[in-house]
Amino acid sequence: MFKKETYIKRRSDLKKLVGNGVIILFGNNESPANYPANTYAPMRQDSSFLYYFGQHRDGLVGVIDIDNDTEMLFGDDIDVEDIVWMGYTPSVSDLAAEVGVAKTAPMKELASYIKPLTSRIHFLPPYRFDIQIQIMDLLGIHPSKQKEAASIDLIKAVVKMRSTKSEEEIACIDAACGVGYVMHSTAQMLIRPGMPERYIAGEVDGVARSMSQGNGFPTIFTQHGEIMHGIPSDAKLEEGRLVICDAGCELNDYCSDHTRTMPVSGKFTQRQLELYKIVEECHDYVLDVAKPGVKYMDVHFAVCRKMTERLKEIGLMKGDIDEAVAAGAHAMFLPHGLGHMMGMDVHDMEGLGQIYVGFDEETRPNLEQFGTNCLRMGRRLEEGFVLTDEPGIYFIPALVDDWKAKGHCKEFLNYEMLETYKDFGGIRIEDDILITKDGCRFLGKKRIPYHPEDIEALYDIDIEELGELGDLGDFEN
Repeated sequence: MFKKETYIKRRSDLKKLVGNGVIILFGNNESPANYPANTYAPMRQDSSFLYYFGQHRDGLVGVIDIDNDTEMLFGDDIDVEDIVWMGYTPSVSDLAAEVGVAKTAPMKELASYIKPLTSRIHFLPPYRFDIQIQIMDLLGIHPSKQKEAASIDLIKAVVKMRSTKSEEEIACIDAACGVGYVMHSTAQMLIRPGMPERYIAGEVDGVARSMSQGNGFPTIFTQHGEIMHGIPSDAKLEEGRLVICDAGCELNDYCSDHTRTMPVSGKFTQRQLELYKIVEECHDYVLDVAKPGVKYMDVHFAVCRKMTERLKEIGLMKGDIDEAVAAGAHAMFLPHGLGHMMGMDVHDMEGLGQIYVGFDEETRPNLEQFGTNCLRMGRRLEEGFVLTDEPGIYFIPALVDDWKAKGHCKEFLNYEMLETYKDFGGIRIEDDILITKDGCRFLGKKRIPYHPEDIEALYDIDIEELGELGDLGDFEN
């Protein structure tokens, strides 16, 4: 939690941006795993509620009455029976005071407060079913209509505020990236032939849980790197394969998100190395072109052109580079966007609608072209934005077969050569970047090894030395 004045100012700025009406921000409730008392733990608070009201407790709703310049926190105090099981919890009034809110009321009074109002009611698109039911009871809007009934003015105001990270937010993300460094370094030094995917992923998750609030998202760890979100299996790592680890943590309510690709055998084959170096070059190229005023969509396509040029040099692509990219031929190898916004959510604010988060009135998504339709971020960059830089090259057998059968982009793709790569897997390198006044920088005080020579050097480190990774130095929880 930041200082009280931070939340007071955020709510004040939100009022100015929205202009009029009543804003309702719903906090999350406990979510049962398989019966009511066995909940998913720890509870994850709604990020926008956290941003403006700062409290992690379940069962809270924040109300900001712009017209009457009033703020209230609704929620029920914990009774003694719950204290027996869960320990002492501050009262709702105490929680409100910590973030500069003077008025509180029990949850049963929320409806009697809201229903008589004639002002416009602003709420964000709900993503949990219990909140959808609460909105239906409160406002009479059926869950199937709530996404379209959500306030565009409030969405745009929240996106505007949360997109630009303050110095204290950047410090939180830097620290989260520090934990990410330990997570990935642990994975890199455990990778050996015969090690089960699930075991290494479990060690990665253990770092996140012991050094932060936990994982920012389910860890991706797989030898099948051609699967974008491949979950770890019981399969043992095999000689000659590549393995992808995509993992991040959540620390002080802010996320990290990194991906590394490593050779199971400890050394890249020549075929793996020539493709890895293309992804490495594209990853580093972002540092040269991403800066305030530049559209991230243009950065994406600059990377796609560089990738196409390099793939043409080794024979996997052919023809005019600009025409190939315009036709979407590069999406055979890179079927996703270059990156996404990141912050309190690993895909920051994605629940508010990507059309508002990653795009704006000037920059619109192309939903018709394969690959391009998966761009999560295209708008002009501004100082203080935090986003991911994650180019990749993948060989997806089903996609190769489908496009080849259709003759899709045959003037740009060497299908005969592609057939010999269908067992390759995939490569992705991902880091988190901050847009600065004049350009951008990687976040995190230590860089997770990704240059080929640095990755190969890790295999000379004894696994017993892993204990030394536990020293975070000046990173603070």
